Amino acid sequence: MATEFTTSYLQDVTALLHYYKRIGERALEQIRDDAELLVVLDDESNSIATIIKHLSGNMRSRWTNFLTTDGEKPDRNRDGEFEAPAKTRAEIMAVWELGWRHAFDGLAALSDADLARTVYIRKEPLSVTQAINRQITHCSYHIGQIVFLAKHFSSGHWNALTTPRRKSSVTAGADSGSASPR
Repeated sequence: MATEFTTSYLQDVTALLHYYKRIGERALEQIRDDAELLVVLDDESNSIATIIKHLSGNMRSRWTNFLTTDGEKPDRNRDGEFEAPAKTRAEIMAVWELGWRHAFDGLAALSDADLARTVYIRKEPLSVTQAINRQITHCSYHIGQIVFLAKHFSSGHWNALTTPRRKSSVTAGADSGSASPR
């Protein structure tokens, strides 16, 4: 997590999203067999590649013209985000980067004065702060899914992403990872 004290909401949420992006990347790096990025555990689950496609599509829709258009863009095919994901690690990571670029560019364009403005997602009015909080929650939810799957596929060689099990007392004062994936 961010270790720099700040009273800037925008600075804090930007650091938080960078943190979640890095957690996801560190989990993805531990998957040795690229085919596992496409594995679906059961009929109600999604592969890592599909989760990334959905997350990227969501970020593109939400952050493109964030202050001036509804966050659910008419050209978004949400259902299509759960079909035919990219097939190679390079393609999957390109989709990943594109989504995050939309989020970080959108955040960078905001000022503190924008936080009380009203934006819309599916015609629902939200303050900018509410919309950002909603995006952070959505991202962290899906990063958690990615970490779960990566940990499952990498169980024999998994390296903890935060404080390892039974090591909390060794890292006292450091981020305990209590709200973060192991």
